[in-house]
Order: sequence, then C-alpha cells, then structure tokens
Amino acid sequence: MDITFLLNGEVVSLTGLAPTTTLLDWLRETQHLTGTKEGCNEGDCGACTVMITDEDGSRALNGCILFMPQINGKSVTTVEGISAPDGTLHPVQQTMIDHHGSQCGFCTPGFVVTMATAHLNGKTDHDTQLAGNLCRCTGYAPIIRAAQAAQAAPVPKHLRAFKLPDGIKSPEGTDGGTQPSTHVQPRTSDELAHWYAENPDATLIAGATDVGLWVTKQFRDLGTTAFINQIPDLRGIADMGDHWRIGATTTIADLETHFAPLHASLATMLRRYGSTQVRNAATIGGNIANGSPIGDGPPALIAMGATLHLRHGDTRRSLPLEDFFIDYGKQDRVPGEFVEAVTVPKQPDTLRYYKLSKRFDQDISAVCGCINITRDGGNITDARIAFGGMAGTPKRAAQAEAALINNPFTEATIHLAMKALHKEFQPLTDARASAQYRLATAQNLLLRYLHDANQVQTDLHEVTA
Repeated sequence: MDITFLLNGEVVSLTGLAPTTTLLDWLRETQHLTGTKEGCNEGDCGACTVMITDEDGSRALNGCILFMPQINGKSVTTVEGISAPDGTLHPVQQTMIDHHGSQCGFCTPGFVVTMATAHLNGKTDHDTQLAGNLCRCTGYAPIIRAAQAAQAAPVPKHLRAFKLPDGIKSPEGTDGGTQPSTHVQPRTSDELAHWYAENPDATLIAGATDVGLWVTKQFRDLGTTAFINQIPDLRGIADMGDHWRIGATTTIADLETHFAPLHASLATMLRRYGSTQVRNAATIGGNIANGSPIGDGPPALIAMGATLHLRHGDTRRSLPLEDFFIDYGKQDRVPGEFVEAVTVPKQPDTLRYYKLSKRFDQDISAVCGCINITRDGGNITDARIAFGGMAGTPKRAAQAEAALINNPFTEATIHLAMKALHKEFQPLTDARASAQYRLATAQNLLLRYLHDANQVQTDLHEVTA
C-alpha cells in the first residue's frame, strides 16, 4: 500500500508497504527509532505508546497493534519527538527526572508519551490516563507525582506545531491511488459497501485492537483487507430526535465522552474498557461484530433497547441488537455484510452497568450485567436486562424481565427475578470464574440494582469511613 504521514514533524511517503506492518515494527526496524518498545505486543503494557494527531486532535495509541495504513494522512509523534528540536525536555520528561519516576527505564518512554499527550489535552485524571502503561519496578506513586507536577506547565510550541499540511493524504478512492485492490482504504461507506460485496472474505480493520493480535500473536495472514478507520460517514454520534445514531467506527473514547452526562453508569463502564490507548482506537462496531460473549458494549446497548443496522451493497436491514447474536462465534450476518451503525433510544437514566473482573483496570469481565428498569411510582412497568459472560453470546434475560414487569419494585420481586436467572442461564467454568460464581454474582447484581435505586451505597470504590 501507499501511504503518507508526518513522523515527528517530517513528511514520510511510503510505497508498496505490506498492509499489516505495524507502526512499532516499522519504527524500530526501518527508522531505528527504538524508544518505542515492544513489551507485550498486544496493547496491554503501553511500552509502545505513540501520539497520533489528526483533525480530531491528539491521542495516545498502542503502536504494536496499529497497522501502517491506519496512520495514513495523520501525524505520528514518538518519544524521540517529545522533547524540543533544540533538546529542551518536555515538562513531563523533566518532572520524571525530578520525581525519580524511572528505574529500569524500559517502560519510561511509553509513560512519557502518554503523559505528554494527556498534558497536551489538559487531562489531569492521571490514574485513568496511565492505566494502560505498565511499570513493574518504579511503582506508580512517583510517576503520578511527576504527572501532577507537570500539569500546570505550558504545552511546548513544537507539539502544537505538528499539524497536517494540505494534500498529504493518498488520492481519494478505494485503491488509494496505486495500492492493489486486495488491500484498500475506502473513503466512503458506499465505496466500502460495493467493494466488500465483491470481496466478502476480506478482513475489515477499524481500530485493530482485536485484529491486531491476529497478526502479532497468532501470526495470521489476513489476506484481503480493507482499512475503514478513515470513513467519515461511519464515524460519530448523531442526534436523530428520539434516538442517537452511533456510527460503527465511533471509538469507545468518543462513546464515553458522549454518554457521560446522559448515563453515568455506562460511562463508568466505558472508562474500564481496556486502557486509554485501547479506547482511543477500539470501535463500537468492532466490539459488536466480533460477537464475543464477554464484550462489554453489547450488554449495555441491549439493555438500552438498541437496534443494529447492517449493510450489504445497496441493501440495508435493521434488527434488535440481541437478535444479532445467534450462538458462540455465529452472528446474523451474511458474507459481505457489515455493521453500519447502532441506534439507541433516548431515555431516562435508569441504566446500571456492573462489571466484575479480577482487576479494576484493563481486565476482561467474568460477568457484566446491565439492568434497566422503568417504574411508575412503586410498580415496574418495563425491564431490560442483559448479561455478558453468562452464555455463548451476550444474552438478554427474558424470564427475569417477565418476573419483574407489573410487579412492585421490592426485594421480594427482585428475588423472583433472581430465581428466574437460575432457570435461563447455565454459565461455563473457565479461567476467569466458575459457573457457580457467575450465576450467584449475576443474581446478586439484581439485588444491587435495587439498593442503588434506593440510594444505598454498593460501590466499594466510593465507600468512605
């Protein structure tokens, strides 16, 4: 493929590039920019963090699972570009020295890039911003102190100057000018739809937070590919009056920003979706389309009454999101059909999302439960409940809902729903949790919802002495 981008302020144009070359490998092997480290090579440790800038701003991403076509037309800043051209250290570099934030130094470059990106964006929630960076020797206390010490310093001018010059993107069209038709980067959803209908076995790549591991960990040849992260009409959240239309390539980070003032519990869950670097790349369409039974997005959307919109060529169809998941690894999607959008009705904030995992940050759910109960006075008029980790697919709890509707919102009614869960779910035992744990905790989440609604404190992270 042919791509053009900025690297630490300089224009780079490449031709004939293997499409699944990662930015990490290209930086280290061809540019000898070895400050970007390979640690886990799966987007967990943050040692490979780079700053990516485009018309939407600057964000931290994992270079190890970022394919080169994804940076086409963008600006890349590595740790080598964080300090000024005259060698003046960035404020976060200086405070890392002042506060002894580095020992072995392996992960330090990734920390510095993440901190510099947060500093550029005015982000001061340092625990959240740095949750995707791993330090095993220094510990986080001095690193957090360094981030705090730097937050009031002005953003260096050279980082603000990394703007994209006009005309550096490849020519418009599915072939990107000279790239072969087996590896494309369409600019519109129409281009994608027509090409994908003719190439139904192709791999669609948006954020690559899942697909990237197919290459870096499983060493798979992806064959024909389409990079869809630069299709404007597949991205963003539109106000459609009585509902929100969410484009398939809308990132989890953008979803979190949008829903934070509307559904606080959903936003809290999205903040635990991977790390800052992962949320900046991962898309809601990818989270749905891969059909994972432990994906965190679908249960919440199902509980909100979401509708999924699919497209094949010029043909579009819609279905309730819960009907998309047929069985483990099987979805209601024909070859050449792709997720175009998901729509969510506007509604009062009665949704609660509970994620149970061994770690708070960067962990896969053992169980996630989404409960959305509508009441009229003391009676339940509607209920939508969905779980992840309890079956081979994200699954709606229809029997539990039936036990609740038209009954009083009391503990006795909740216990009826808890018993119903036992009848409709037979979870598996695996490395994350036993079947007994999953069922018991899923039942207890219904009780937790009742306590939450009655303003009883249930979140251990908010309990104070």
